[in-house]
Amino acid sequence: MVAPEITRTAVPEEGAIRELRANFRGDLIRPGDEGYEAARSVWNGVIDKRPALIARCTGVADVISAVRFARGRHLAVAVRGGGHNVAGSAMSSGGITIDLSRMNSIHVDRVSRTVRAGGGARLADLDWESQAFGLAVPAGVVSDTGVAGLTLGGGMGWLRRKYGTSSDNLLSVDFVTADGRLLTASKEENADLFWALRGGGGGFGVVTSFRFRAYPVGPQVFFCAVFYPHSRAREVLRSFREYAEGAPDEMNVLGAFGTVPAGDPFPRAIHGEKFLILAGPYVGSPEEGRQALQPLRELATPLADFSGAMPYVEMQKFWDEDYPSGRRYYWKSLYLKHLSDKAIDAIVEHAGTCPSPLSTVDVWLLGGAISRPRHDTAFTNRDAPYMLGLESNWEDPKDDETNIAWARAVWNDMQRFSTGGLYVNFPGFEEGGESHQRSAYGDNWERLQMVRHRYDPTNLFGARNGSA
Repeated sequence: MVAPEITRTAVPEEGAIRELRANFRGDLIRPGDEGYEAARSVWNGVIDKRPALIARCTGVADVISAVRFARGRHLAVAVRGGGHNVAGSAMSSGGITIDLSRMNSIHVDRVSRTVRAGGGARLADLDWESQAFGLAVPAGVVSDTGVAGLTLGGGMGWLRRKYGTSSDNLLSVDFVTADGRLLTASKEENADLFWALRGGGGGFGVVTSFRFRAYPVGPQVFFCAVFYPHSRAREVLRSFREYAEGAPDEMNVLGAFGTVPAGDPFPRAIHGEKFLILAGPYVGSPEEGRQALQPLRELATPLADFSGAMPYVEMQKFWDEDYPSGRRYYWKSLYLKHLSDKAIDAIVEHAGTCPSPLSTVDVWLLGGAISRPRHDTAFTNRDAPYMLGLESNWEDPKDDETNIAWARAVWNDMQRFSTGGLYVNFPGFEEGGESHQRSAYGDNWERLQMVRHRYDPTNLFGARNGSA
């Protein structure tokens, strides 16, 4: 039997909406309803999608009802977790968006050191509850990020070299399938699905909760935050490369190019200057961190140095002000074979040409726990020593074309230093289609398609409509 075609732009009829409402406790929001414009907005201001229906769920029963409704009417489904995905996959054009934002509870088991997070939880929720018990789950670097999208795409943050990715520390999920069944995926149950959900990008169904391994971290950590002038960036990056070669896994610093904003805490004299910041924590006692990271604060005369001990939850908010909801974003990524002198020269040159003062070029030091071979997750490119993130950030819609073109041009030029892979959470707008997916998942691509076909044979969730 041929599977029915999924109709991405169909509008559910009034009778069908009434039928769904009888089995749904949350909000059903349609075009023209009060609150629709707010409900369809996501973190990235570039994204402008108009779903035919937004089903804002209060629990798993609502998710099951929404999935069965969409399947019965051949509607395409997008899933919104935190709504923080750069590519905008949390929202659909036509079809139905299953909104998990109310399902944001966190439960910490301090005895087993595990944490369960709802599918709509954000890192701020996760960090706040976990730190109440002196624990942390490896996550991202902006507290507004959704737990779901981050984890399904791998999840790299301030603990990456010590404890690996978010997906590495995933123990199990609760999952609603495309035919509306609730199941658990773990190493013991539905192991093929669990493998795929650990860094495979989602798009298989709806993850309603995540259970993670947590670690004793904090409450205070030492955080390096030293700003060097762009004119010294080449020598600073070369010195950082040498330091990183012998650094312990507890060192989780990255380099980021940007422009000093006007206002506190920066001295007026350096407003508007281009910089390279070395930023990141030492995962250990603050005093050990101070000693271990001190060499990174002495590589040249800094523009400013805000390094010091701080609460873990505050560290997780370090970059929050730079990534407000509604700003316009276009991010791409690639993995570097090595941080050679020529690669450094190219990075420094490109960082000096970005058209927006809000944009950054980020050099992520990898290695440590990320690089250890493992075959129980779909996350790939573990052997790359560095990742390059190209973050084009701007305010005015009139500048869309210029800023997107800059990031694409830099990405194309930097391919000469690339392994050929990319990080799925920094995907541009996924405009590369299948070639994009193959770059993200490498040898795991074919296996991921087999799992996808098994759990979503009619492509209800689309090629990349996972929780985001």
